[in-house]
Amino acid sequence: MSLSQTVFTPSFLSSISNELRIPHPRPVLSYPRIQTNRILCAAKRTGKRRYPSERKKLRTEQKEAAAKVKNKLEGVWRLSKLGVPVGDDPGKDSLGISEGLLQAIAKVIEFPVASMLPEEAFSVVRKSFDARKILKEAKFVYTVDLDVKTLLELEPRAHDFIFRLEPKLGLVEHLSPEKTVSGDLISVVNECRRVNGDTAAAGEHEPVVINGTGGGGKSKPRVAVVGGGPSGLFAALVLAEFGADVTLIERGQAVEERGRDIGALVVRKILDMESNFCFGEGGAGTWSDGKLVTRIGKNSATVLAVLKTLVRFGAPDNILVNGKPHLGTDKLIPLLRNFRHYLQSAGVNIKFGTRVDDLLVEDSRVVGVRVSDSTDKLQSSSKDLKFDAVVLAVGHSARDTYEMLLSRNVELTPKDFAVGLRVEHPQELINSIQYSDLAGEVRKGRGKVPVADYKVVQYVNDKDEDLSQSSSSKRSCYSFCMCPGGQVVLTSTNPNELCINGMSFSRRSSKWANAALVVTVSAKDFDLLNLTGPLAGIEFQREFERRAAIMGGGDFTVPVQRVTDFLQSKLSETPLPSSSYRLGVKSAKLHELFPAHITDSLRQSLSMFEKELPGFISEEALLHGVETRTSSPVRIPRSNETYQSTSLKGLYPVGEGAGYAGGIVSAAVDGMFSGFAVAKNFDLFDGAIESVIGKAQGAGLVKY
Repeated sequence: MSLSQTVFTPSFLSSISNELRIPHPRPVLSYPRIQTNRILCAAKRTGKRRYPSERKKLRTEQKEAAAKVKNKLEGVWRLSKLGVPVGDDPGKDSLGISEGLLQAIAKVIEFPVASMLPEEAFSVVRKSFDARKILKEAKFVYTVDLDVKTLLELEPRAHDFIFRLEPKLGLVEHLSPEKTVSGDLISVVNECRRVNGDTAAAGEHEPVVINGTGGGGKSKPRVAVVGGGPSGLFAALVLAEFGADVTLIERGQAVEERGRDIGALVVRKILDMESNFCFGEGGAGTWSDGKLVTRIGKNSATVLAVLKTLVRFGAPDNILVNGKPHLGTDKLIPLLRNFRHYLQSAGVNIKFGTRVDDLLVEDSRVVGVRVSDSTDKLQSSSKDLKFDAVVLAVGHSARDTYEMLLSRNVELTPKDFAVGLRVEHPQELINSIQYSDLAGEVRKGRGKVPVADYKVVQYVNDKDEDLSQSSSSKRSCYSFCMCPGGQVVLTSTNPNELCINGMSFSRRSSKWANAALVVTVSAKDFDLLNLTGPLAGIEFQREFERRAAIMGGGDFTVPVQRVTDFLQSKLSETPLPSSSYRLGVKSAKLHELFPAHITDSLRQSLSMFEKELPGFISEEALLHGVETRTSSPVRIPRSNETYQSTSLKGLYPVGEGAGYAGGIVSAAVDGMFSGFAVAKNFDLFDGAIESVIGKAQGAGLVKY
């Protein structure tokens, strides 16, 4: 057994009932009213609710949009928010042009006979499901592109209707041909190479001679990419396509071996501290839900480039269209294997089971890394590898890497993140809450409508804060990483610490739904525990992970509490509701886990969530502790233009671990931009990055 493995032999596993006890009809539960402060949640004003100044601004924007349309009979018209009732739609798995969708299109362009519109003229850009209670009926909502040339060729009588079409903000938009062009990342890079005079075809990796920084002669730059998560993979892909000599270093194992290590953890409680739910090929998102939802622009060129690249490596085409795309662990594993094989064919040297222990620095510049076998705790196998640049793409759990950077005087700043608990309900209950009579259409992920999920956000003032203060002083309480049809899993990287996450497979067919309920924490929260310095957030995480481990009694048993008992500050009696967590649960006083102000915020948010989702507070709802690794507690400052560390030349901190992303897509996008930036710095790419892949999300701004 390697030194990195820790074995726990459980004395017993808590018996967990497999029966779903969903009350029908749902009883009204009595629980004490929480004395809350005001909870503020801004709502967007629409229609007649807009202020006169807002209506004036809207009219001005409408006129500007209309003025930009040079020729209505060319290019593409994008039609958004097309609603099709569930009864008129083939269902969630159909992404084509249905009769019901043609009816919605005809209504927008005011064409009298929907059946005369040719399906070939339209393509679905996005499809989502809307079952909000404010609607008369649930519906699928589409965004569709109308190709004018194809439409007029197949149905000339549509000419006058297109000519009368006017832009409407958020509903109807005219796209010029150049605005609609977007390909996968490999195609994008190869197009750049052709523009720069490199005629090598896509997939052919001929040596590229450039001005290197090492040795004074002409050579390919040697770049180390540290971390095999989304940001590292996409940075490595871009650099390899541009002709750099890339070495990808990952402390964990390839997905096949990683799967066996995770199996040993789940079945036999054997934790490999270097290959687990957090470390290994694909990063922490591999054994999670595989969510591809992002707030950096679903239809932007940057996001589409990432999604189309994933499709190239084996993801289903529907991720390009689904309003809430996700892959699931079962789809991620073969995708990552294909990604790895392509990188290797492009000349990337991949080193699994290799930990970066230190940076090699000369004259305030990184010149390489010191690595060792990740199973060697004594680092007796360490060796130095020389590189011209190091792309640091570690995840948010690489705590030893942060400590190493601090010892090297690399600037680190503490960053706000969120902590809380993970709540689990029977999926049938969430379906009933969200869909009412339509809940029967779910059918464990194989029905007409998606498995129900939820997303709730509130803003709570601490009791000692003035309500008149700006919104920046308010504490955000929200659901995070909601996993419909999923399970709760262990994400500890140390046997003395306990933290959890949620995951789902592609069908989301389990009988449980879980989500983190978290509140934001910042330096003022760290100060209360006398934690200071750049790594205060990490120590804050560790404190509550250790407390959770003690509450669970050790051996990775998770402390749990009914939501109703959490609100009443009492220990839950057994038997407990069934839990998807496979390593055992134990009734505990989770209301004593966090400081009182965090617990109060969680209670306040639960009370408000109940108003939005009646039935959320239920005897069947079970809280699990503890969720701490929602995002990196550290940011590594870097240049907005070059992506290079502001304190150490040659170091390029990227992705979630560096504090610039959150989630698979935003991390991949950040890795993609960093790859272009490094290539540009080494003269492998000559041009404006934004002109190729759009505008970057911006240094210092984390979006999920």
